[in-house]
Amino acid sequence: MEDTLIVDEYLKRNEDAIKMTSEKYGRKLRSISYGIVRDSGAAEECENDTYHEAWNSIPPHEPRDYFFAYLARITRHLSLSLCRHRNALRRKGYVTELTREMQESIPSGCDGGRLLDDLIFKEAFRGFLSGLPEEKRILFMRRYWYMDSIEELSERFGYSESKVKTTLFRLRKQLRKYLEREGVFI
Repeated sequence: MEDTLIVDEYLKRNEDAIKMTSEKYGRKLRSISYGIVRDSGAAEECENDTYHEAWNSIPPHEPRDYFFAYLARITRHLSLSLCRHRNALRRKGYVTELTREMQESIPSGCDGGRLLDDLIFKEAFRGFLSGLPEEKRILFMRRYWYMDSIEELSERFGYSESKVKTTLFRLRKQLRKYLEREGVFI
C-alpha cells in the first residue's frame, strides 16, 4: 500500500491506518528499536508506541513523502528515551561511545543536538552523505543512525573490525572538513 494512502487513513482517523503501517513497516521499526535497546520486548513496545505517536501527530503533520523516515525518527527517539529511562548501563555506555565518536566531527563550542534540527546543518549533512560512495554511506548510516556495533558492521560488509573502525574514523574526519568547508561552523 502506498504511503500517501496510509497517511490519508490517519487523517480520516481510521484505526486501520495503524494496521496498515504495522504490516508495511513493523519489522523495520522493530529492527531500528532493537538496534538501540537490544531487547525484543522493549523493541516491540517502542514499535507500538511509534504507532501511538504517529496517531497523535498526524494531523497536523502530513508526512506523505517521507512517511517511513517520519516513523523511523519517532521509533529512534522512543528507543533512546526508553534506554535512558531504564538506565541500562551497558547500552548507555554504547550510546555514549557513539556520541563521543561523532563529537570528533563537530567542532567544540557547538551543540550537536541543536544543530541536528537546524535546516542548514541538515542540508550540509545531506550533501556530505550524497557525496559518499554508496557502501560508505550505508556503513556510516548503519553505525550512527541504526547504531550497529563494529562487530555487526564487520560481518555485514565482510571487513575486518580494524577496517571498519578506520573507515568510520576517516568518514568522521571527512564530515568535519565538509561541514567547515560549507561554512556550517564559523
